[in-house]
Amino acid sequence: MNPSPRFRRSIRYALTTLALLLMAAPLAWSQRQRFMIEPNVPYDGRFTFVRLRYTQGYRMAWSADYPQMERNFMTILSDLSTLRLHKKASNVHVLDDPALSHYPIAYLTEPGYWIPTQQEAEALRRWIQKGGFLIVDDFYFDRQWAVFEKAMLSVLPNARMVPMDVSHPVFNAFFQIKTLEGMTHPATPLAKAEYLGIYEDNDPTKRLQVIINYNNDIGDYMEWSGEGWYPVNFSNDAYKFATNYVVYGLTH
Repeated sequence: MNPSPRFRRSIRYALTTLALLLMAAPLAWSQRQRFMIEPNVPYDGRFTFVRLRYTQGYRMAWSADYPQMERNFMTILSDLSTLRLHKKASNVHVLDDPALSHYPIAYLTEPGYWIPTQQEAEALRRWIQKGGFLIVDDFYFDRQWAVFEKAMLSVLPNARMVPMDVSHPVFNAFFQIKTLEGMTHPATPLAKAEYLGIYEDNDPTKRLQVIINYNNDIGDYMEWSGEGWYPVNFSNDAYKFATNYVVYGLTH
């Protein structure tokens, strides 16, 4: 059986780390330069997929599935909707970038390695309170949850992260998602997907400010959706969740 993309990526990271330990400094520097962040597109009113880049925590964890996930998702969203969007471009912003205020939705991945600075936490808090909708994705099990919870509470100190019910509008914003059961994190089938939310003023009757995909990784399913690595139903469901999140964020 062929190894999964996540397994191959883990092996690649391990081999790269070993190589960096053995190589001279100039070569190590050149290895680090291979990863390129694409230029951000200027704000022009079209929907732009925004990924958050955190500066504290495990190096490069914020970039998981970048940029292929964005490209695949924007292609699907363009085909599904009449939304004016940037199909072949996306943005990366640090949490305290003033330009983030132009965009109503942002995606944060691998928060099990996220340690925001005080300045980043305060800036993200202001963005959320002004109407920003945050999508959190790709982490699993208690150890990563503990890191994320501490980070999220530094952003919204009084926040309560509550389990979501399938009847919530976020799961019916475009596709009618009939069940929240079935998906798992790509790293292990033991991580059964859960969906939690943070509401404005911790009031479930008010706006959902943060959607949390725990024990799941819709980004990975979307990144590899054309490669046949994962079950088709998981990839399809990932696109459904992501589409609903965008539509909800744009309409609330």
